[in-house]
This record gives sequence, C-alpha cells and structure tokens, in this order.
Amino acid sequence: MDMKFLREFFARHSAKLGAQDIFKYIGPGFLVTVGFIDPGNWASGLAAGALHGYRLLWVVTASTLLLVLLQHNAAHLGIVTGLCLSESSTKFFSRSMSSLILLSAVLAAMATVFAELLGSAIGLQMLFGLGLRAGAALTAAVVAILLATNSYRKVERWIIAGVGLIGLAFVYELFLVPVDWAAAARGWVVPSVPLGSAALVLAVCGSVVMPHNLFLHSEIIQSRQYNLQDDAAVDRRLRFEFADTLAAMGLGWAVNSAMVILAAALFFSRGIAVTEIPQAQATLEPLLGRAAGVVFAAALLCAGFVSTVTAAMAGGSIFAGVFGESYDVEDRHSRIGIALTLLGGLAAIFFVRDAFKGLIASQVALSLQLPLTVVPLALLTSSPKVMGRRAVSGAEKALLWAAVAATILINALLLRDVL
Repeated sequence: MDMKFLREFFARHSAKLGAQDIFKYIGPGFLVTVGFIDPGNWASGLAAGALHGYRLLWVVTASTLLLVLLQHNAAHLGIVTGLCLSESSTKFFSRSMSSLILLSAVLAAMATVFAELLGSAIGLQMLFGLGLRAGAALTAAVVAILLATNSYRKVERWIIAGVGLIGLAFVYELFLVPVDWAAAARGWVVPSVPLGSAALVLAVCGSVVMPHNLFLHSEIIQSRQYNLQDDAAVDRRLRFEFADTLAAMGLGWAVNSAMVILAAALFFSRGIAVTEIPQAQATLEPLLGRAAGVVFAAALLCAGFVSTVTAAMAGGSIFAGVFGESYDVEDRHSRIGIALTLLGGLAAIFFVRDAFKGLIASQVALSLQLPLTVVPLALLTSSPKVMGRRAVSGAEKALLWAAVAATILINALLLRDVL
C-alpha cells in the first residue's frame, strides 16, 4: 500500500457537503459513536491517563483508525445491498453458520447492555444517591419506552444530542485543568508501551471495536434503501457515508482522547492512581469543585443512557435478522429482540454479586463473539456475489483484512489477559 492508493481511496470516498446535505446525510455514524464513548471506555481511558499520563493517547488514535475502516465497510454493505449485516448473514451463509453468528451477537448485545446500564446506574448514584439496581432498572424502563414510542429519526436526533452533551462536558472539564498539549500531541502519534501498561493498551483497543455497533451501522443506513435508487445515487451515498463515518469516529476519538488527557492532567500529575469511575469523580470534586463533579457524573449518565439505547436497537436488529427481517419497532421480532437485550443485561446486574467481575465477564463475551462479526463482514463486502462491482478489492481489501486480523489479535490478547 502506498500514498497513491490512499489518495485514490479518499478521492473515491470524499464528498463536498452543503448545509442541506449535512442534515440529509450526516447521522448514522453518530449513533455508532456512542458505542465507543460508553462507560467501559470511560474506565479504561481514565485509568490509562491516571497511570501513564499522555503516553497511551496513540492507542486511541490507532484503534479509531481500525474502527473507521470496519464501520465504513458495515455501512458500505447496507448501502449497496439494502440489507443489514444480520439479514445478509441469514441470506448468504448457511443456516447453521448464520444462527451461530446472530444468536451469539444477541448475547454480546446483552453483555453490552449490562455494562451500559451499570454505567448509567453509577451516574444516577453519583447524582441522586440511587442504588445501582434501581438505577439500572429505571434506565432500562426509560429506554424501552423511548424505543417503543419514537420514530427511527427521532431516536437518532436524541442520540446525536447526547453525544454532543458528552463532548461539551469534557470540553468544560479540560478548561479547568492545566494540560500539557505538547506532551498530548506526542502521545497521539508516538507509540509507547510503558512498563505495566500492556493490559491497558489492550483494554483501550478492545473497548473501541464492538460487535453490536457493526450490526447497528449497517441496519441504520440500509433502512434508507439507497440501493433502490440508480447507480449514480448509490455512488453519491457511498461518498457521503465515508464523510459521515469519518466525522462521527473523529468525534469519538476526540472524546476518548479527552478522557485520557483529563486523567493525565489532573491525576497523573499528582500521582493519584484512578482505576474506577466513582473513584475518579470522588477525587475530582475536591480538586476542581462540586460543579466539575456534577458535570462529570451527568456526562456519565448521558453516556450510559444513550449507549443503552443503541445497544438495545442493535439487539432488536440482530434478532430480527435471524428471521430475515429489518429492524422495525412495530414488528414483533424487533420488539422481542429489544426486550431480550434489555432484560438480559438488566438480569445480569440483579444476579451478579460482584459488579467488577461482571464487567470482566461482559468483556470476555464481546471478545469471544467479535471474530464471528468481523470475519463475516469482510467476507460479505469482499464478495462480488453480494456486492457486485462495488465489492472491496485490491489494496483496500488487503487493508480491510489487515484490520480484521489486528482486531481479532487485540481481542484475543485482551481475552488472555482477562482470563
């Protein structure tokens, strides 16, 4: 791969966005962004900054680049075929293989919801003193009502607003601390693995690429049925999709970077080791004041809530795909999928005695399932039978499979470390 390939790639996928185009085309990628600024990312990002300063920022950059490529291909599949990843798996793979892929993905979505509900519950506990189980149940109930009563695009706007609020919260926090921006700039681009940081490197990478997000991105974008338009319209949509994905993942990169920078500037500089989210908030308030602590907790609540919404939508989409159907909240299979995902995640909070061990178990579940998502995705988008002339080929195909291999390796190492 050389610079010529990169220039050609960006030329094929670039698009000039007018004001009306932005509101028409930008959106699907931002729902996916929620998945990698969720409570799990907060925990790993804050720990990375508190223990190693700015030196692990490069991990955020590298993992985001992997994510851009994989999410782009998930969206590519939805635009070209008019099928989401779950529907495509049912259509193009054997029944036994597609059942393994999709049923394991539903379980992974439940594991994701467990972590998201727990993050929201921690936020509610920080703000209002509500118990973790009560906070998780309240979040699950509100999410179920929101999904049952709002249209697709209304939910999308709510989530984009939530992402914006989380970003603004971190901008506010960063204004309160003295950041060494020169060190941060080096950290973003210069790889470094300080002694004892290997587990955190893997944790930061492993919490970025999540199975349910790949299913969700292909579902959201295929629901607009661009494949029914002429070839020129499909090509145009493909160019705008890359802009949407790049912008959304770029925002996620900025928020994840802000987590590490905040912890580096506030905790690492003072020799304070922070390994859990409540500890970070309890340590932050005496240093920056109660307002900063409230903003931190509110942003965590927002992150947990909106990521629960997207994980539940993904669960509904995956379950509907088992029956060869698209996500439709009015449809019985989608509703069952949403209910199973929310109830499965909520039940784990009620029956798991040790929340920390439960979070570890959820990460194990995601690591085990991830190959069953990224490999089928690459097979589908590389297949002329599925994608026609728009199948990924040449250097772009090699890059895709390299990203798949790197993602599997990272999660395998993370799984080994956890076990």
